[in-house]
Amino acid sequence: MSNTFEIPVLETDRLVLRAFREETDFDAYAEFYESDVTRYYGGPLTREQSWRTIASMMGHWVLRGYGPWAVEEKATGEFCGIVGLYNPEGWPEREITWAIIESKQRRGFAREAAERAKAYALNQLGWKSVASCIALDNFGSIKLAEKMGATLHERQQHVRHGEMLIYRHSIP
Repeated sequence: MSNTFEIPVLETDRLVLRAFREETDFDAYAEFYESDVTRYYGGPLTREQSWRTIASMMGHWVLRGYGPWAVEEKATGEFCGIVGLYNPEGWPEREITWAIIESKQRRGFAREAAERAKAYALNQLGWKSVASCIALDNFGSIKLAEKMGATLHERQQHVRHGEMLIYRHSIP
């Protein structure tokens, strides 16, 4: 008997949301997570910590039945970042999360992928509620959540990440 779990592949006009591939994704992911901008997403991380983080995200799929996807740009086949559904032990609640590498930012990829992930949560998983947990000074993510129709629901203290804003996404 196999203990494998098939991560669904989703598409948008410009993106593919899929399982991580070490050979095509890891170097870009690790380089991104070495930068200070990842302080909003649990970084900066060493290369070893980045590998463990990806392994954790893959395990999230096995344990929860959903998780973050690697985002690939269709036109180039390049890794763009992560977007997906996230709720590890100790997290405030199920959320849509995103982190797009710097060279792929400001192209609308985060929103395009996050909207697709939200639709998956609502339509395939039957979620009735979804949030995004955002660092207080992560103004880019706050703006994106608001563009997606989310509204500030509350502030919450997290043991490792400090105070967060919990944005509630509107459900059609």
